[in-house]
Amino acid sequence: MLTNSTRRWLAGLGVAGAFVAASATPAFAEESQAKLGIYFGDTTIATGSDGKIEYSTIHSSAPVVLHDLTIRYDFSDLAGKVTVGEEEDTGNDCTSPSQNVLVCTTPYEVEVDEWGVAGLSAVQIKATDKAQDGDVGTLKVTLTATGFDAVSHDAKVRVGEGVDLAAGPETAVSVAPGKSFTAPLKVSNAGKSTAKGAAVIFYNDYGLNAGKHYSNCTYVGDELRTCRFKDDLPSGSTVTASLPYVLGADSLAPGFKYGEIIWMTPDEFEDFQGYLEHYDATIGEPGTDGELTLAQAGGKATARGFQADPRPENNGTNLQVTVTGNNSTDLEALGASVTGKAGATVQATVGLRNNGPATLDYTRSGSSVTYLTLDVPKGTTAVTVPENCFPVNGDEWGEPGKPGAQHYRCYFDSFLKAGDSVNLDFALRIDKVIANATGLVKINVPCECDGGFYRDLKPANDTAKVVVNAAPGGEGGQGGGGEGDGGTLPITGSSTALIAGVGALLLAAGAAGYVVSRRRRTRFVA
Repeated sequence: MLTNSTRRWLAGLGVAGAFVAASATPAFAEESQAKLGIYFGDTTIATGSDGKIEYSTIHSSAPVVLHDLTIRYDFSDLAGKVTVGEEEDTGNDCTSPSQNVLVCTTPYEVEVDEWGVAGLSAVQIKATDKAQDGDVGTLKVTLTATGFDAVSHDAKVRVGEGVDLAAGPETAVSVAPGKSFTAPLKVSNAGKSTAKGAAVIFYNDYGLNAGKHYSNCTYVGDELRTCRFKDDLPSGSTVTASLPYVLGADSLAPGFKYGEIIWMTPDEFEDFQGYLEHYDATIGEPGTDGELTLAQAGGKATARGFQADPRPENNGTNLQVTVTGNNSTDLEALGASVTGKAGATVQATVGLRNNGPATLDYTRSGSSVTYLTLDVPKGTTAVTVPENCFPVNGDEWGEPGKPGAQHYRCYFDSFLKAGDSVNLDFALRIDKVIANATGLVKINVPCECDGGFYRDLKPANDTAKVVVNAAPGGEGGQGGGGEGDGGTLPITGSSTALIAGVGALLLAAGAAGYVVSRRRRTRFVA
């Protein structure tokens, strides 16, 4: 069986923390309105190995449905050095119309939007028997689909020496919020060739804060993302370091935090950086606390050729942190009070606020931090509804964002920092003025689904009112006007979004559809 590439394996780790689109079912654009794009990452492969399995990522400037999608791989620039073949069991129809060209057609329609679609037409890139360390060339990848102009991307493919970096064992610690701890960083050279340096990336949960910021590592705030080491690792050697951490004081307790640690060669790390740059992601900035060194490291690495790891399945390990103590939080429902005359449309902004002290972080599962219901006030009609809210009538669910219902149930993103609020804008048309017409907002509503929050410190404020009254003197509405766009979840406070680490960024495109489709199948419990 072929081994997956490091990037593909990392992508699997990043599913849970991937970004989630605010809209559950985007409207699809006319073909003439959308611009397609394709990306294929730079790849370094090892001689004498099965190579790597890689795939293209397809983007569109607006949601579209593609028909007769075809991806053409032209590796003429690598003739005699590299082969590109179809991965087994992809469900695609791949042919080779000429030497050093592979064409794969997807036999079903494909929905694509700004988040992108990854994994289509995966191919095996393998060095030939004649390939040598240091060979390099261009793989030209071209996308065509009915009704669209062809688009192409050039990827760099390098051939190098094979080395086998093996991560250390899993680490488990127990610590209370706000306390310091250390975790080992360990790697072995399990291969026969000397590794010319090494690089490591981290995908740590929010709250696993770096205790020091080393000059050969990169950080976004206190989030450790990468480290690079220049020293040689001789065959059979094992090197270690100790990483200091501080568990965030706003960590939910009791609970758990997790981190992944993935090793790769410096050349593979360079490929990885190009992949992140394509998504406008950053590995952060170097620290200023001196250099982190690996004990028992050898001499400085030579500058000869390239290196790749043909066994990425042993490159990773885990950090498991049991958060001890008791540190929950208070989620408060936010209501609204609006006024207007009959026939006016007013904006009612409802939602919730995390009063702390704990931050809620469900990014690994991609589930909602809580679930909300809204009963629309009598005498009014919801004419614009957020796309993360569903009309509900008994056990029947309507389409997300559909206006005109009396009862709605809504989900949220998977992260809510202590002190932040999330707002939902409903445009209500006042059909009949009723004094103190009242609707109810409820949060922490039970749901037969992932996520939700049921350890609220103050359940008494989980309900709020939406009150509609006549405008003073019969004038137009207050508390917001117009119909709004209904498609946003504005977050107010010190944090407007969470980038949960490099691993989460890997599937910013591909995982969104999975998470949203799963949420559409959730069911609330009355």
